[in-house]
Amino acid sequence: MLSWARAWRLPFGGLELSRVCFSRVPVAPSSSGHRGAEPRRSVPLSYTLLDGEAALPALVFLHGLFGCKTNFNSIAKALARQTGRRVLTVDARNHGDSPHSPDMSYEAMSQDLQDLLPQLGLVPCVLIGHSMGGKTAMLLALQRDMAVRQFLLTNLVEVDGRFVWRVNLDALAQHVDEILAFPPRQESYPGPTLFLLGGNSEFVPPSHHPEIRRLFPVAQIQTVPDAGHWIHADRPQDFMAAIRGFLA
Repeated sequence: MLSWARAWRLPFGGLELSRVCFSRVPVAPSSSGHRGAEPRRSVPLSYTLLDGEAALPALVFLHGLFGCKTNFNSIAKALARQTGRRVLTVDARNHGDSPHSPDMSYEAMSQDLQDLLPQLGLVPCVLIGHSMGGKTAMLLALQRDMAVRQFLLTNLVEVDGRFVWRVNLDALAQHVDEILAFPPRQESYPGPTLFLLGGNSEFVPPSHHPEIRRLFPVAQIQTVPDAGHWIHADRPQDFMAAIRGFLA
């Protein structure tokens, strides 16, 4: 998973996960709420879908905090050409062109995707999440019952002759502790998962690897040399090579 500001620390319980997380997930429509609880209300996410071979699981890119779907534009186009797959880039709620909502929980962000992906016929798919998007991908993978087969200028928009924030700063501020944490989960995800770490970043020390492997028992953990938190910006060719290797 990746992030713009290196000062951000992303605690996952005792684990700080802040790199790219890839998971192959057969997302089935279902509520992410606890049994008996009122289902969370999803919002219609803004997205861009690049065409490709429908028989292959699509690649779904989920951006980080304060990011938007255009963070992955060039990489999405390149991977669509290189792999022949459909590639989806999505604005999370309260980001980009997606609707604003007072609920900024990972459960809500997961529910948005649980509703969107089947509508687009992108089930199963390969989730590729950066920072906050990586945690959303992790939660979505952990919630499934079946086994699995980037800042400032993009966030300012001119309205009536003045610039306003595109992101919902009020909701993000109210939920910042929740965004920087991760929902406690006891279940594990048995499917293939890749955690891609930047060699110049200290967000995921070796002491956190056991918790990663508890939740994702068959996870691969790879390091990209000479990359910081934004692996896809620092080393785009290595980033795309890691994705292609994971898909092989």
